Amino acid sequence: MVSKSDVGIILMNLGSPDTTSVPDVKRYLNEFLMDKRVIDYPWLFRKILIEGIIVPKRAEKSAEAYASIWWDEGSPLIAITRQLQRAIQHDMEMPVEIAMRYGNPHPEVAFNNLLKQNPKLKEVILLPLYPHYAMSSYETAAEYAKEIYKKKKYSFKLSVIPPFYDEPDYIQALAESIRPYLQQDFDYFLFSYHGLPERHIRKGDVTGSHCMKVNDCCHVKSKTHDFCYRHQVTITSELVAAALGLPKDKWGISFQSRLGREEWMKPYTANTLESLPKEGKKKLLIACPAFVSDCLETLEEIAVEGKHTFLNSGGDSYTMIPCLNVHPLWVKAVVKYCMQVMQQ
Repeated sequence: MVSKSDVGIILMNLGSPDTTSVPDVKRYLNEFLMDKRVIDYPWLFRKILIEGIIVPKRAEKSAEAYASIWWDEGSPLIAITRQLQRAIQHDMEMPVEIAMRYGNPHPEVAFNNLLKQNPKLKEVILLPLYPHYAMSSYETAAEYAKEIYKKKKYSFKLSVIPPFYDEPDYIQALAESIRPYLQQDFDYFLFSYHGLPERHIRKGDVTGSHCMKVNDCCHVKSKTHDFCYRHQVTITSELVAAALGLPKDKWGISFQSRLGREEWMKPYTANTLESLPKEGKKKLLIACPAFVSDCLETLEEIAVEGKHTFLNSGGDSYTMIPCLNVHPLWVKAVVKYCMQVMQQ
């Protein structure tokens, strides 16, 4: 067993542009969208599509969106991740650093900062801050960190914490962060998750014969569930709904942030927000469990655009519930996950 004094921790999140300027947003979007695990087309086609079409069209609008949610201390996602870092550092003896998959701080900087604090470092515990496994989120973060680790030939051991979508401490933290909002009158509770192309779900099926092929595939036991985003978000939602005592007819799941024209996971959040008022569900609570830190996709897409869509479609009230951020039970859960790795 490695001594606590020989261990370092890295919290790894998605990332943000350095500023809200169009050039910085362009750099960020290029890095993000050129990731082969995000848009998995052949490299040349991906480069032409992203650098020639998508980024030139989206950069200015994206810069405006970032500017609308930017904090005095910078990107909300990075600021919140730093808050989580400080909260965890308060409860742990070993040093804690943060890294981003795209943008700054880079994983190499985090590795080197830990070494500066302890040149005799024997183990680094990496926690990708994604509850659910997806090629374009958890996998790309974990594999990117591993690539840098191997390239730099660090002598310490790198241990990566797996997705925690059904871990009791995560479910409890998520449920308790939501519970106070249930005191207000509401007709419906919506779990909105970041979407994926349906093709990604099929591609991630390690059996080649389960996902979207077997009836009720998310509930039929399969080894592919360890890598299936659809299964994992379904289980998270069911566990949280059960913990909160939500009736089955009073909650649902939808998927946001669609990009491009191909078929993505359904139902789409935007369409759901339009249809709910027509079904008499006019008082809405909405949460985004795919994210542990509030970011552009929650603060702008859901809190602003989503609210506008829902109210303009006939809704009466709309409340977006913040992500876990630095909820005390979430901090406690992260500390526990790291300690469990150390004891292995």
